[in-house]
Amino acid sequence: MTETTTTLMAYDEALVRFEPVLGIETHVELGTASKMFCGCPTVFGGAPNTQVCPVCLGLPGALPVANAQAIESTIRIGLALNCSIAEWCRFARKNYFYPDMPKNFQISQYDEPLCFDGYLDVEVDGKVHRVGIERVHLEEDTGKSTHMGGATGRIHGADYSIVDYNRAGIPLVEIVTKPIEGTDSLAPEVAKAYATELRELMRALGVSDVRMEEGSMRCDVNVSLMPRGSSEWGTRTETKNVNSLRSVERSVRHEIERQAAVLAAGGRIVQETRHFHEDTGATTSGRSKEEAQDYRYFPEPDLVPIAPARSFVEELKATLPELPSVKRARLMAEWSVSALDMEAMYNADAVDLVEATVAAGAPAADARKWWMGELARRANESGTALAELAITPAQVARVTELVASGALNDKLARQVFEGVLAGEGSPDEVVAARGLQIVNDEGELSAIIDQVIADNADAADKVRNGKVAAVGALVGGVMKASRGKADAGRARELLLEKLGVTG
Repeated sequence: MTETTTTLMAYDEALVRFEPVLGIETHVELGTASKMFCGCPTVFGGAPNTQVCPVCLGLPGALPVANAQAIESTIRIGLALNCSIAEWCRFARKNYFYPDMPKNFQISQYDEPLCFDGYLDVEVDGKVHRVGIERVHLEEDTGKSTHMGGATGRIHGADYSIVDYNRAGIPLVEIVTKPIEGTDSLAPEVAKAYATELRELMRALGVSDVRMEEGSMRCDVNVSLMPRGSSEWGTRTETKNVNSLRSVERSVRHEIERQAAVLAAGGRIVQETRHFHEDTGATTSGRSKEEAQDYRYFPEPDLVPIAPARSFVEELKATLPELPSVKRARLMAEWSVSALDMEAMYNADAVDLVEATVAAGAPAADARKWWMGELARRANESGTALAELAITPAQVARVTELVASGALNDKLARQVFEGVLAGEGSPDEVVAARGLQIVNDEGELSAIIDQVIADNADAADKVRNGKVAAVGALVGGVMKASRGKADAGRARELLLEKLGVTG
């Protein structure tokens, strides 16, 4: 019986009956200036088919030359993932026909990857999960097909397709995990944590911008279920080209719920590729992979083997930066924050922003407060990534300096952030243009206080008669009259002084 239902089983019930096994294949476009086997530029967003040449178009007589920087970057990735580095390997031709493959074969690596047998540790809910890395190999990316017409934007039902070959030939690293077992109910979170940590690692190495929304990092997520107590893995599905961290998590959760429902109804899981839908969080069937496709691999005859010397690999190892997990442990100690606080910053992509703000002169507590509070709120409201907000760490640091000096309070600081984000200039320019300086002039503040006392005689009498707590209402009146610009602490002192009370 093949799959005929879209019924989902409740997640908790699915995990009682089945154990998930994951596998993630991640493609990362390397940030080299030129393509893998030719000198064409790799800039994203160029006019279609303007960044091409006879080599990446596969024209007769054109010969490839390997990009040395891409090979170095791949070795550095392998080292950072605790992999062994091959002493000798070679490229292979992966033969298949598809419109976005201009040569009708892809130069890749088959049975001889450049990096192999590594691991990456990720932490979820205080538990460390070691994700084994099967291989890290180097290949070239394909072009981009756009299917016009139809309701889904996919080839089925489209009226016609157009192809942009600008991306064809860009250096592409594929990182393949070993089967990930033992995640149980945390499977979706572990998958997301792995993709997140991998992205942070690529950023730290400086090998890619890993912009998932632009396709420079994308994940194929494999999920299978086996009945509790069984030792035989179930049939896996492969959800292709998942392009956000949240979608990695959602696709795993959906496949667990979907596969569990199929199996519980007596059906069988079809080995196939599936498509993830951002709007619904569901996956739908793509193409069957029940029969292994014969790509007719054979060694690439136009490229020499890669044989990195041990001394060269050690030189590259010495260039590795502080790895993200090590950096977070160091910053936790330096900033005196809890593991929970660091995890929250990490999940919000705020660690680097807070670090840069501290480097610009802000206290760590203040930097974390503003990025994780006011700025995170504004990012959520606008649907913008925190790092994409129109404000720099140096500007955030300047606002914290103005608050510390007494020139602003938190309420006014929020208005300054609003102005900077709206493009009104630097924090100082926003303060000047909006007139946001705190009222520090004793004469002006005294006049405001006299008026508030006159307008609130009952509250003033209560304070004079010993009910000091009633001064809070008068302080509120001063803040309202000054449009939030008064120093609340100084206003309280002057109120008590004028009312003849020691507070």
